[in-house]
Amino acid sequence: MTATFDLILKGGTIANQDGVAPGDVGVRDGRVAALGSLGTASAGQVIDCTGLHVLPGVIDSQVHFREPGLEHKEDLETGSRAAILGGVTTVFEMPNTNPQTTTPEALADKIRRGRHRMHCDFAFWVGGTRENAAHVAELERLPGAAGIKVFMGSSTGSLLVEDDEGVREILRRTRRRAAFHSEDEFRLRGRAPLRRRGDPSSHPEWRDVETAVRCTTRLLRIARETGARIHILHISTADELPLLAAAKDVATCEATPHHLTLVAPDCYERLGAYAQMNPPVREERHRTGLWEAVRAGIIDVLGSDHAPHTREEKEHEYPDTHSGMTGVQTLVPIMLDHVNAGRLTLERFVDLTSAGPKRLFGLARKGRIAVGYDADFTVVDLKRRETITNARVASRCGWTPYDGVTVTGWPVGAVLRGRVAMWDGDLAGPSMGEPAAFEETLG
Repeated sequence: MTATFDLILKGGTIANQDGVAPGDVGVRDGRVAALGSLGTASAGQVIDCTGLHVLPGVIDSQVHFREPGLEHKEDLETGSRAAILGGVTTVFEMPNTNPQTTTPEALADKIRRGRHRMHCDFAFWVGGTRENAAHVAELERLPGAAGIKVFMGSSTGSLLVEDDEGVREILRRTRRRAAFHSEDEFRLRGRAPLRRRGDPSSHPEWRDVETAVRCTTRLLRIARETGARIHILHISTADELPLLAAAKDVATCEATPHHLTLVAPDCYERLGAYAQMNPPVREERHRTGLWEAVRAGIIDVLGSDHAPHTREEKEHEYPDTHSGMTGVQTLVPIMLDHVNAGRLTLERFVDLTSAGPKRLFGLARKGRIAVGYDADFTVVDLKRRETITNARVASRCGWTPYDGVTVTGWPVGAVLRGRVAMWDGDLAGPSMGEPAAFEETLG
């Protein structure tokens, strides 16, 4: 009997974290149903993937989509539109919205706003604070929660937990992997006079290497004391990497495309405050160190830290400018350009963007192309050359630090749970985003 599927991706090359090989993918009821040569099979829809690579759906575990409260910069629809147009099929969104995502009610509100309005699947980080520390064990297990996120620096209001005892109170109660912004707030306050008005290149002088190293050292000590699992976001210094390599029993870490691509002082000379990030883009020795850590396996995942601001907010006089840049739509093409340049293999890219997030955060049915998994795919043309421009940016703010950059390697399609969501730069159907499920919170 001839096998029948809802969808077949035919004639492409399948890339998983453990290898790359030609093959077809058969999809039934939103899940991967068969792999291999499906020449005699039939399907309601067949997509010719000749010359293309079929990757597991890319997972971006750090984005800021600004809703509720800051929709003039971005909202869940525009941010997720940028994601799916960039080939990203699942995102984890951050809690620094207004109101902040620190209660069951705020989390439920975000899920309600996102369901079938976002173009990709999603989860939401819940902010860990002094006020909710006693309840983080319940909060991190709520449906749609990616886990607990703590800001040890560079935040405001209740989301800022800068002292060891405050962090300890949270980590005593977490059971899932908690994520951290690791910059020492005490040092930032003391060094604030080092900022030079009108000069964004002073940003990494203010937020210096020791600011990151000191906080990461403190955080690793507290994690060991409490027996907690932690994840340190957007590593920016070469000096933190030996600490993290020695702490794989308790800690994982993330790198961003902009810390792997941009470099100081060039980025500040070209882009001014449009290159301003927390933690900042630094000089070449740190970029080189991060690439060495990627190749050595010290870096566990990539996240875009997509953090849009309006042009007006970026064009104030420094230091009144806002920190953050777009990135979810450009993560795949920027990193595929690095693949083509020989800086990492395609398999390593897949590990950093799908298998890695699945492993670290316990995503259920996502992160691999395997029978029984969600049929989430990022389809890419490794040979296609395109120029990234502001005009192509779907984010509400309408700009990218990579405007005018030509890359080799491009996302041509995104399939979400068996349905084509994007093809060749166009949305291919209605928004159908759903909360992602996690192994530690099932049942």
